[in-house]
Parts: sequence; C-alpha cells; structure tokens
Amino acid sequence: MTLTLDFLPQTAFAFLLIFARVGSMSMSLPGFGDRAVPPRIRLVLALALTLILYPGVQQSLPAFPATFAGIITALIGELLIGLGIGLSVRLIVSGILVAGSMISVQTGLAMAQTVDPSQGTMGTLFGTFLSVLSITMIFTMDLHHVLLGAIHDSYGLFPPGELLPTAGADFAKLALAKISNAFRLAVQLAAPFLIFGLIFYLGVGVLSRLIPQVQIFFVVMPANIMLGFALFMLLLSTITLWYLDYFGQAIQSYLL
Repeated sequence: MTLTLDFLPQTAFAFLLIFARVGSMSMSLPGFGDRAVPPRIRLVLALALTLILYPGVQQSLPAFPATFAGIITALIGELLIGLGIGLSVRLIVSGILVAGSMISVQTGLAMAQTVDPSQGTMGTLFGTFLSVLSITMIFTMDLHHVLLGAIHDSYGLFPPGELLPTAGADFAKLALAKISNAFRLAVQLAAPFLIFGLIFYLGVGVLSRLIPQVQIFFVVMPANIMLGFALFMLLLSTITLWYLDYFGQAIQSYLL
C-alpha cells in the first residue's frame, strides 16, 4: 500500500484560510479580543475555533492556488474580512460607551477619568462602567454564542476567495450602518440625562439671576453629581435591558 500526501497542500491551505479569518475576528471581537484577555488565550481560542469550523466550511473554500501570489492574496482577503467583521461588531458595543460619555458630561463627571479594561484606554466613569457591564451581560446572557455563530455564517455572507473590492463595498455599507446605529443608540440611552441636564442648567441659570450674590458653582456641582447618580441608579436596569435587546437584534445581521 502506497501512502500519498497529495491532500496536504489543500488541507494546509484550507486550515490557514480559516485560521486567518477566525484569528483576525477573535482578535477584534468585543470580549474575545479585549486587551485584558492574554494573547495566548486568544491564540488558543482561534486555533480551537478553526478546528471546529474546518469540517463544516471546507467545501466552500477555494482550491489551492497555483502561484504564491494567489496564496498571499487569499490570506490577506480572509484577514481583512475577519478584521472587518470583528470591528463592525465592536462598533455595536461602542454605542453604550458613547452613551456613558454623554451621561458623564451631563452629570458633571466628564473630567473624572479611569482606565477602561475593555478598550485599554482612559475613559469616563459612566462610560467605563457601562462598557464593562455590557461585555459582562453579553456573556451572562449567552449572547456570545451568537457571536460564535456569526463566525460560521460569515462564510455564507462573505465567501472565501471573493474579490476584495466587492467585499469592501459590502463592508463599507455595513460599517456605515453600524456607526449610525451606534450613535442613535447612544442618544437614545442618554436621552433622560440630556433632558435632565437641560432642565437642571436652565434652573441654575434662573437661580443665578434671582440670587446673584450666591456662589452658585459650589452649590450646583454637588447637587448635579448627586442627582445624576440617583437618576443613573434608577435607569440602570432599563439601560442594560434596552442595550441587550439592541445588541441581540443588531448581531442577527451577521447570521444567515
């Protein structure tokens, strides 16, 4: 019996294509690709997902290219597709971060900065809290299973070997829609605080006119912070549930 290894080039090429897309997605998806997650954990996760996906998507993968340039082009295409999907999903999460920044401005805490572990940067108190809370709730409510399903279904939405200009046009439309939806969500979540800020500062302006001899600043700042925290605690459950419902609906666009 003769042992042939003719299948190895195609198998290795297919594995690399899957790993390129899955790896770039896992490095950019919220939760999975956060800086707080060690790179080795992300690498192991990408390898495990590649092994799981290989039997199901190998039939949709292109044949082994005849030239080295074809191999590089295919790998770059998969990297860009995975990175584009991961970043577009991260745009969904950014909506609640922007909402937290708006809330901080209206409650007088815009200058109070803290480290956001999910972004690896400095952020406002409410923005950081809502960002961490949203990631925690996504995993608690098992919505990360939908993200894993989106990785599999991405091979139906963006077939491997597809021309990059075509995929780029689809990504441009997808990114534009996600950005507009993220800002709309941020305004909707922060709307009660925007109204609160408008009424509060309007009252402060009237009070400063009626009693000009009082140092309004020393009275207004503590009152603004305390009332802002009270309103935030009152609306926190509503904000969380509204965001999770939005996230669940938005992520469905990545599923077949």
